[in-house]
Amino acid sequence: MSIKDKFTEQEWERIVQSPMLAGIAITAADPGGLWSTLKESAGVARSLMEAKSSADADSLAAQISATFQQPEGRRAAQDRLKETFLGKKPAEMTALAVDRLAEIRALVEEKAPEHAGAYKQFVRMTAEKVAEAGKEGGFLGFGGEKVSDAEKKTLADIDQALA
Repeated sequence: MSIKDKFTEQEWERIVQSPMLAGIAITAADPGGLWSTLKESAGVARSLMEAKSSADADSLAAQISATFQQPEGRRAAQDRLKETFLGKKPAEMTALAVDRLAEIRALVEEKAPEHAGAYKQFVRMTAEKVAEAGKEGGFLGFGGEKVSDAEKKTLADIDQALA
């Protein structure tokens, strides 16, 4: 039985959204424009690629990455997220994303408790990669800070949601 088999199709779809939710939470916490958003999106992609190439192909993170690599899995997750966040302001997006991460963490703890610790690390690592991907503030890439105060607060909120 694979990890994925422990969840319903709808539950698995929500779990697959986790890396994107972490990215949305951080990006919306301190929107930095198009270039910063692109860099931060690359942080999610980097996290998924690392999970895919991890030594443990049966880990929850690797399974999430494998699902996300398939067009139908990625499209389903992205479509639901678009519906969820449509019309929301950045602060609302951050709060909603963090709340969803807490709900998904509880689901993983309930149905696959042996994978919960690694799942939490994966989501936190993804959020950190996104926060560190682009500088906030500054001008044309000069100045600014690697992780803004708003992003630091959101990382702390994510830590609390995953606790």
